[in-house]
Amino acid sequence: MSDNDTIVAQATPPGRGGVGILRISGLKAREVAETVLGKLPKPRYADYLPFKDADGSVLDQGIALWFPGPNSFTGEDVLELQGHGGPVILDLLLKRILTIPGLRIARPGEFSERAFLYDKLDLAQAEAIADLIDASSEQAARSALNSLQGAFSARVNHLVEALTHLRIYVEAAIDFPDEEIDFLSDGKIEAQLNDVIADLDAVRAEARQGSLLREGMKVVIAGRPNAGKSSLLNALAGREAAIVTDIAGTTRDVLREHIHIDGMPLHIIDTAGLREASDEVERIGIERAWQEIEQADRVLFMVDGTTTDAVDPAEIWPEFIARLPAKLPITVVRNKADITGETLGMSEVNGHALIRLSARTGEGVDVLRNHLKQSMGFDTNMEGGFLARRRHLQALEQAAEHLQQGKAQLLGAWAGELLAEELRLAQQNLSEITGEFTSDDLLGRIFSSFCIGK
Repeated sequence: MSDNDTIVAQATPPGRGGVGILRISGLKAREVAETVLGKLPKPRYADYLPFKDADGSVLDQGIALWFPGPNSFTGEDVLELQGHGGPVILDLLLKRILTIPGLRIARPGEFSERAFLYDKLDLAQAEAIADLIDASSEQAARSALNSLQGAFSARVNHLVEALTHLRIYVEAAIDFPDEEIDFLSDGKIEAQLNDVIADLDAVRAEARQGSLLREGMKVVIAGRPNAGKSSLLNALAGREAAIVTDIAGTTRDVLREHIHIDGMPLHIIDTAGLREASDEVERIGIERAWQEIEQADRVLFMVDGTTTDAVDPAEIWPEFIARLPAKLPITVVRNKADITGETLGMSEVNGHALIRLSARTGEGVDVLRNHLKQSMGFDTNMEGGFLARRRHLQALEQAAEHLQQGKAQLLGAWAGELLAEELRLAQQNLSEITGEFTSDDLLGRIFSSFCIGK
C-alpha cells in the first residue's frame, strides 16, 4: 500500500435506496472535500452541503462527514458523503471524485485492511466486520459484534500474555541452571502450563460454538427413491421447498434449504433417490447426490419404514453404508411411522442414532431437530460468545498440540529447551489469529473476501 494512495468506494449496497454513501480515505481526502464541497467540514460534525461537479453545477446535496486521521476508522483522513441512493447520482459523484489525481477505486475490504495496518483493528476484529454483515441470525450478529468489540481478541491476548510470562520463567531456568531452586522440577512451571492449557481449552470450546454459528452444519438427506426425503426437507424447512409425489424419482437434482435451529444455521440438502439410473438426467442427479454426501458433516439415512423392519443401516443397505466416507456420522431416520405404528422417538443401534418419525405429519421431527443440534455440540445457553473462522480453529488446535508436546517434554525429560520451543510455536499460532504474526498472502485472502467499501 502506498502512502500517497487515496481510495474511494460506495459503502452502501448497489441499487436504489434512500441514502447512498461514498467513502474516501487517504491523503487526498482533504482535497476531495475542498474540491467537491467547496470547504473542509468541521471534524466529526454532520454538515449539509451541495456536492458540486467540476463546472460548479450541483450533482447532489447531502451530509458530509470529515474524520481527520488518526481519529478515523482507517487511521487516515476519511471523508464520507451521504447523498441520495440513486445509482446514477452516485455514479456521477464517483466519476467526479475520480477526476482528482491520485484517487482510485478501493479494492474489496481495503478500508478494513488499512484499519488493520494502522492498528485501528486487529485481524480478528477486521474479520468480524465481514461476519457481522453476513450474519444469518440474531445470535450470529450478536456474536460477530462481540468479536468486533474485541471479545475474541481479548481472550487470545490473555493466552499470549500468559505464554510470554511462562516462556520468561522457562528461559530463566535454562539460562541459570546453577540456581539452588530447580525451576523445571519444582512444579511451578507445570502448574502454570496446566493453567494455560485449561484456559486454551475453554477458548477452543467457545470458538467451536462460534464456528458453528458462522458456518453451520451441512446435513445431507440420502436414501432410496420414495423414502420421504423431500417430505423431510419440507418438514425441517417449515415450507414446501421440494415437490412431493408418490412417483419414485421425483427429485432429480440437489435441493438446498438453509434453516436455523435455536440460532444454529443448518444447510439441509435433499438429494435424488439412490438407485440404478433410468436415464441420463437421473444419473447426473445421483452423481451429484454422492458428491454432496462426501462433503457432508452428517448424513440422514432415510428409510421407508413400510418396506423393512430392519434398523441396522448395514442390514438395511450394506452397499450404501460401505460406500460412505470413513467416520462420516450417520443418523438412521425410519420414516412413515404414522403408517407403521412405530413408537416415535430416538434410540441407538450399533453406534448410530435411530429416529422414528413421520415426515408427512411432522410427528417426531422435533426430536430430529434436537438431535442435530446436540450432535454438533451446539450450546444455546452460552452467553457473550464470539464468532470464529476455520483458520481460528486451526490456530487454536495447533497451539493446543504444541502445549501438550511441551508438557510431555517437561514431564518426560525435563527438557527445558524443547519446552521453550513448543511454547514459542504455540504463541506464534495464537498471534496468527489477531494478525500479530501473519503472512501477506493470508492477509490478501482475508480482505479480498470483504465487500467493496468496507
